[in-house]
Amino acid sequence: MSIAHLLNDFGSLSQGKPVAITDVSLEEERLEAFEKGYQAGWDDCVKSQVEDGRRITADLVQNLQDIGFTYEEVHAAIMGSMQRLLQQVTQTVLPPLSHAMLVPHVTEILHDLLESNGRQPVQITAGPADLAILRRLSAETPDLACTLTEDETLARGQVCVRLGESERALDMPDVLMRIEQAISGYFQDNKRSVA
Repeated sequence: MSIAHLLNDFGSLSQGKPVAITDVSLEEERLEAFEKGYQAGWDDCVKSQVEDGRRITADLVQNLQDIGFTYEEVHAAIMGSMQRLLQQVTQTVLPPLSHAMLVPHVTEILHDLLESNGRQPVQITAGPADLAILRRLSAETPDLACTLTEDETLARGQVCVRLGESERALDMPDVLMRIEQAISGYFQDNKRSVA
């Protein structure tokens, strides 16, 4: 049995005009095909580079945003910790330290007043909490005529030193309050500048 009935018969088709191809026209066809292929390749390359550039730019923008966000988180965490630490220092360390430094501060004030006004009677006024420690200062300098006066309106760390017509006040609670205000102000300014 033959399989000819399954295959198409192309012999029955009429023959068209023969195509005449010269070397010149063949070369022109090849050149045109080459130009089309080259242009298509060039267009694909440019399109690929543009897409790569967009992808790289998008990745870079995302990475910069991630870095900026991470920096802000770290900065906020560090500043929050620093603020808590400094508040603890001003509330727990500085008050006892300021009380311990009361006598050296009063001694410094006395030295300045004596240097500018000469030897004259000294009057020191303080609250009841500071009188005991100031009595030791008076006992350590027996050659200095010093009168201690108690003033119940003065808080701990507030002392007034008078030498003749000159008078100087020491207000350690005010100093501590100013330190706390400076710390709070710094962190408030920092939050505003970051926001």
